[in-house]
Amino acid sequence: MALNPDQARRLARRLRQLRASHWPDVDLTQVELATAFSMESNVAPATISSWESAGSPKTPTAARLSAYARFFATRRSLESGPHLIPEDELAEDERERFHALEKELLDLLHAKDLPRRNTLSFDVGPVTVICSESPSEEQSPLASADNPNFTKLNQYADLDALIEIYGHLRASNPILDVFHRVTRDVRADDLSTHVILLGGIAWNAVTKRFQEALGQVPVTQVEDPEVETGEIFTVGDKRYLPSWGDAVGDKGRGPLVEDVAFLARLPNPFNSSRTLTICNGIHSRGVLGAVRCLTDARVRDANEAYLAERFPDGQFALLLRVPVVAGEALSPDLKNDDVRRYEWAPTEGRGR
Repeated sequence: MALNPDQARRLARRLRQLRASHWPDVDLTQVELATAFSMESNVAPATISSWESAGSPKTPTAARLSAYARFFATRRSLESGPHLIPEDELAEDERERFHALEKELLDLLHAKDLPRRNTLSFDVGPVTVICSESPSEEQSPLASADNPNFTKLNQYADLDALIEIYGHLRASNPILDVFHRVTRDVRADDLSTHVILLGGIAWNAVTKRFQEALGQVPVTQVEDPEVETGEIFTVGDKRYLPSWGDAVGDKGRGPLVEDVAFLARLPNPFNSSRTLTICNGIHSRGVLGAVRCLTDARVRDANEAYLAERFPDGQFALLLRVPVVAGEALSPDLKNDDVRRYEWAPTEGRGR
């Protein structure tokens, strides 16, 4: 059965999850699983690998998925070495788990009209939002652990964006663990989860750990003498600058009327079965605009449809206009050509 690439990868992720983490205390290899399945019909370890492939997965038959369900319905499948237990030998509770898992896998196989997973919806977790820390001189006294009223969130930069994306992640992924960290609290294990980098990629130390992924994207963020309040984005020799309103009184510059957002989705280089998402901006309004592009109910469905059509493999980088009206960042509408200032896909080599 031919599934579209997104559906095939979703099934592959589920099969890989079953083998790798269904029983967290068991290190089940592809060779062992192939040996178990071969008790009834020969399966090579390379075939198991192709079913789990993150890039171009092959699709197993319904019969093979039924075997998956039977194997993972009971830990007795591991006794005396991995093997398949005949269905008529399953206990009642094991048979219930078998039928539930079989239905889940077959639904993935037959869901031809299954919609593309939204960018911030995940099949497995955990998900870690990594945030920049506000400069110490700009932090509230409550950001100090020595203060009796210490509130850790006072240490976070881009707090509006964090609250927006964290709430959306919890609502969209109710059974998954979702964590948030400032960069200095990031642990090594956090880097192999689904990672969302929020703001400040120019000075976020964690970002340097993702250079393997970011190196392929031709967007850089640099300091510029024209913008002292944030770092601008560049592509080659082209600079992408914010816009300011007319100066008021003796002020040398008016209010911010348009920021630039950077939104990117790439594979996580530390774990190819997980993703790296970047929501950034020149200023905090740009960061919030990148987030609201994916969370705002008024535009997110249309934006997800655009991303699915324009970037079918789910990898992309965009620079976007974020208008600021009465101090509020407006959510970018990706179907508006004027909103998209630059876009890139790895299959194109360079953006447009």
